Amino acid sequence: MPHIKFFLFCHFLMLSLFPVFSVSASLPDTIEKIKPSIVGVGTLLKLRRPPAKLMGTGFAVANGQYVITNHHVIPDELDHEQNEKLVVFIGSGRDSIIRSAVVIKTDKVHDLALLKVSDFNLPAMQLGKMDQVREGELYAFTGFPIGAVLGLYPVTHRGIVSAISPVAIPVTSTRQLDVQMIRRLRNAYNIIQLDATAYPGNSGSPLYDAETGVVLGVINKVFVKETKEKVLEKPSGITYAIPVTHVRALLKSANVAF
Repeated sequence: MPHIKFFLFCHFLMLSLFPVFSVSASLPDTIEKIKPSIVGVGTLLKLRRPPAKLMGTGFAVANGQYVITNHHVIPDELDHEQNEKLVVFIGSGRDSIIRSAVVIKTDKVHDLALLKVSDFNLPAMQLGKMDQVREGELYAFTGFPIGAVLGLYPVTHRGIVSAISPVAIPVTSTRQLDVQMIRRLRNAYNIIQLDATAYPGNSGSPLYDAETGVVLGVINKVFVKETKEKVLEKPSGITYAIPVTHVRALLKSANVAF
């Protein structure tokens, strides 16, 4: 009898823990599924050494010819005299390829940009809805942190949604205000706050459900942090994401079906 009771106890314990293990086990499959959709975003200038410059991350949407990234990842100007081009880097390591891209539409308020890739179709990621996002849920993001140093190898981080909070909060003194903060206070919207750490180069990475790979936001390393953490002398390791709602709106405004 004691042996039977012990067996039943172990069986019950395994059943109780199974959902936790299944969620953890699904992430590797999700990463394998979404990695072909992740691209580096940068510029190519053949006379430069090195000629390729990786500036951030993007991911394929719609029919696979379109890429979403952050607006601040896109260079303000290109050296057209030297034939500098906006490009995306597809694949990883030595197997990567480079394709030209053009900016189709931008949303500076939400720091988003829509690109179109020349002569290539990527597997597109599925877009979710903001009402699916709940605090405490486990999400992941994949991109190219410190890409100029670590190279073109997609890296995945994961963390929980710590909060859904305004992009800018009122400050205690007018001396802490600047033009950008005033503009964002006037055009306030909620962003997703995560307990995972993103790095330069992660900007534009898709934030996705660890089980399904559905995109719920776009990682933003610079734009949000400048406002949210303006009063901090040493900014924290908190990571923010622009909700997928604004990605959907950008695609709709560009008449791109998704």
